[in-house]
Amino acid sequence: RSAFLQGENPALTLLSFAPPSLCAPLLLSLPPTVTHLDVPPLFRSRFVLGGYRQVGQPWQRYLLSLLQLHNDSLTVWSPLLAAAVVSLRFLMFAGLSADVSSLPLVFYVFSALAYLGCSAAAHLLQPHSERAHYSLFFLNNVGGAIYLYSCALALHLYSSDAAWTQSFLGKVGAIFLPAAALLSWTSCAASCYVKVHSGWTCTFHRKLYSLTTISVISPILHRLATHSWTSSPTPSLHLLQVVALSLLSAFFFSCSSPERFSPGSFDFLGHSRQLFHVLLSLCTVVQQEALFRDFLWRRPALARLFGAERLLLACTSFLWLTSCCGVAALALRSRLQNRTSTAAEA
Repeated sequence: RSAFLQGENPALTLLSFAPPSLCAPLLLSLPPTVTHLDVPPLFRSRFVLGGYRQVGQPWQRYLLSLLQLHNDSLTVWSPLLAAAVVSLRFLMFAGLSADVSSLPLVFYVFSALAYLGCSAAAHLLQPHSERAHYSLFFLNNVGGAIYLYSCALALHLYSSDAAWTQSFLGKVGAIFLPAAALLSWTSCAASCYVKVHSGWTCTFHRKLYSLTTISVISPILHRLATHSWTSSPTPSLHLLQVVALSLLSAFFFSCSSPERFSPGSFDFLGHSRQLFHVLLSLCTVVQQEALFRDFLWRRPALARLFGAERLLLACTSFLWLTSCCGVAALALRSRLQNRTSTAAEA
């Protein structure tokens, strides 16, 4: 009625667009990205000169920056998409059984989702403040460490060949799993320590992470090197995981390439941190599929090969490692807070 009184066409009134959503003004209000000179050194990446989000903005702006193009866009989206694929594939997997042989696989999926979620949250929200930056990356380091150890546990139990399983190095209580646990914890603690004392400037923890990755996938390296290609249905998946993804992602994580050769050219797309996260996300998806198939192949003989007590002990070690990594991260965070408080008082 009001449309007729005002001389308007009611048909056009019915076809008019709805009011814009509340998100549209917020997206338009997002500040543009800035250069590395406009952010403190803590928030910079080596040889990445632009595409940074301004520091100290409200939390909702960083959440909305998920839809903005910046130098961490691909770093955030790759683990988020991988987490969605991992979750859907796990829900579709119908091979789990209610016994101790399934626990390492459950721990693997849990740790994969934990590290993917922590990684996405850290890179999305870290510019909020110095405290948020450290806290989120400490959490990210814990997620990465437990993921590495869950990989070692699952690959050893489900994917190693008979020669590796019966060797001294490969026995559950001998060398491999304790060494993998020690390397994973050391990698977590070193990453947190370097983060507190050196920011992004030290690459020691990156090389240590790469060494841990190579050690974790050593059962698969041994299996591929001994040409046991017909012992399971997954050799091609493991080859893709090891050669094309794990080792390549470790390479990009340990060295700032290709951006070191052309600073500023790979700010929004193609720098080493992005390539590392993309390759590692793909590696997780491929590795999960290979582990699912190896689990179905190995499950009938798993209890006979390792024994229920050793399997339970191995699963308990995952919980211990998670606790130790959490304690290390909390201790270094407390030390950081004390140092910050002392500096503020001075």
